[in-house]
Amino acid sequence: MSEFDKSKLTDIEKYVTQENGTEPPFKNKYWNFFGLGIYVDIVSGEPLFCSTHKFESSCGWPSFFRAIDRENIVYVEDLSLPTPRVEVRSKKADSHLGHVFTDGPAPTGIRYCINSAAIRFVAKEDLRSEGFESYLSLFAEDSLRLTGQKEYFTLGAGCFWGVEAILSKTPGVLDAVSGYSGGSKPNPTYEDICTGRTGHAEVVQVSFDSGIISRKELLDLFFRLHDPTTLNSQGYDIGPQYRSVIFYHSDDQIEDIEFAMKKASSYYTLPIVTEVQKFETFYEAEEYHQDYYEKKYKGGHGPICHFVRGV
Repeated sequence: MSEFDKSKLTDIEKYVTQENGTEPPFKNKYWNFFGLGIYVDIVSGEPLFCSTHKFESSCGWPSFFRAIDRENIVYVEDLSLPTPRVEVRSKKADSHLGHVFTDGPAPTGIRYCINSAAIRFVAKEDLRSEGFESYLSLFAEDSLRLTGQKEYFTLGAGCFWGVEAILSKTPGVLDAVSGYSGGSKPNPTYEDICTGRTGHAEVVQVSFDSGIISRKELLDLFFRLHDPTTLNSQGYDIGPQYRSVIFYHSDDQIEDIEFAMKKASSYYTLPIVTEVQKFETFYEAEEYHQDYYEKKYKGGHGPICHFVRGV
């Protein structure tokens, strides 16, 4: 922390970030502020959260359903209260930011409860001048015009690298993000997942325009890009983290899931073992997992662990 100048911190900023303090609810700068821009660490300036991921919360502090980059956040077990909590700190400056909970809204089910005194707002129009030009892409949805509704499925079909590579290039898919769902351990890492003991599955959370690709069409693709008849395995990948699973985000999606599963039964000789569960939480995987094939093969074609079966 010595490389950062903390001499200009106000009393409340120092109390929160350096002494693990908490500012008063409803009496802080950003709890009810919704301008377009990003929020950076007050000490180091490292990007932490975006206004497009901020939501109205009754807690009295700024609340976000995801971080800009999990690599900039450190998760620490907090046993200072009778009920254990998970503290969040900035990686570079080691600033205390707040805590993270599992009572947030869609699409992640996560709530980062953050002290205003720990962050600084950088308006969208100032991102380029302040050196944050690369984060302008976070606001691409500002001009998005849907032909239908924006919906979500969280899908597990083995190793998420190949699943994301296929889904991200599917017409109508707005975004495909690799991550973890279905387990009990909060904020799991890839190393945690690899043990097979957290209960999580490797998943890809898909947002899609239902006017371009319907639920049934997306689910049909899901059943054809992996083998839904093998329990807790896909190819050489063995373990419950590789299980076939659909996490639905609304009850009215169940009928379409049942339809797609029945249709998929005609593709395979063995019974389908895909789990269907109500979505609860989604933890984004580490940055190096996102767009893995694009990064590794620079947009070219490399070996892939999934392919789309014909019908």
